[in-house]
Amino acid sequence: MSAPTDPLSSVDDRHVASFEPVATPVEVRAELPANAAHHAVVSRARADIAQALRGEDDRMVVVVGPCSIHDAALAREYAERLGPLAERLSGELIVVMRTYFEKPRTSIGWKGLIYDPALDGTYDASRGLRVAREVLLTVTGMGLPCAVEVLDTITPQYQADLVAWAAIGARTVESQVHRQLASGLSMPIGFKNGTDGTLGGARNALAAAIAPHAFFGVDGLGRSNVVRTTGNPDVHMVLRGGNDGPNYAAEHVLAARDAGRDITGHARPVMVDASHANSGKDHRRQRLVVEDLLEQWQHSDHGLLGLMLESNLHPGRQDWTPHTPLRHGVSITDACVGWDETVELLERCAQAVAAGRT
Repeated sequence: MSAPTDPLSSVDDRHVASFEPVATPVEVRAELPANAAHHAVVSRARADIAQALRGEDDRMVVVVGPCSIHDAALAREYAERLGPLAERLSGELIVVMRTYFEKPRTSIGWKGLIYDPALDGTYDASRGLRVAREVLLTVTGMGLPCAVEVLDTITPQYQADLVAWAAIGARTVESQVHRQLASGLSMPIGFKNGTDGTLGGARNALAAAIAPHAFFGVDGLGRSNVVRTTGNPDVHMVLRGGNDGPNYAAEHVLAARDAGRDITGHARPVMVDASHANSGKDHRRQRLVVEDLLEQWQHSDHGLLGLMLESNLHPGRQDWTPHTPLRHGVSITDACVGWDETVELLERCAQAVAAGRT
């Protein structure tokens, strides 16, 4: 007599190779716990950014760091350099380090440290979740707040307590599930304009994120739940350019600020991404974007919250393929400015803030 067969086996999961269990968020947080000092850094940075959004803090918010983190040791080395600089410029700048672990892909490619921490195509995501949290603990433990881009709607459960600011990217800004997720996250959120350069998606995202929602999600124990949120008041737009070119000029910034006002009832300052379409993906042109923004900052009604800068230990980028040696401190995703230029640009930002006060 033949063994009974699953009646769904012929129609369900036909293209799924396997299901691999992972530790729950509660288990990973227990393995890699944050302490009161970590959370004090996160809470202070979130409050500072929220005050800047409300016009109660005149410092410039600068999100700076590698396009993506592909090596935990390199992230530590970068943070060891950025920490003292951020402290020295803290009177003028609110510095948040980019610790991006998930990368949106236009087609295919390396999807980030969480998914492939060994950079060898094995996709040991269980290890990746832990390595990402270790990086956040390391960087925050140095007194530096961290920023991430939220791509997967489950990964925030593993790391959100160590995130001071988060981005919703150009490819997901129109996603309902990401807007709902943002409405329940505890940190300020920046919504990028869409890849076409228009503001409609980001504008609608602001309206959605500040409102309460009910949606399906998982809790810290990994159980499916209906998540009910109260809405996130600390949201804003990020201008990153589009298919038609850059959108960092003063008229673009003020238009985005006023679009935020239409939604929220008051002016909502804007962050500008100096990379991506605003620089034509040429890291050498990030400087030009920053210089333009610093001129705008000198006007009292500039409409700027701050800027994003893609920076690494060394300038440029390199191609990645599994099992291929990599150059030290060079991006494997978007090209970045090097450390020396980073120092110069951040110092110029601080000088612009000081000049604007006088």
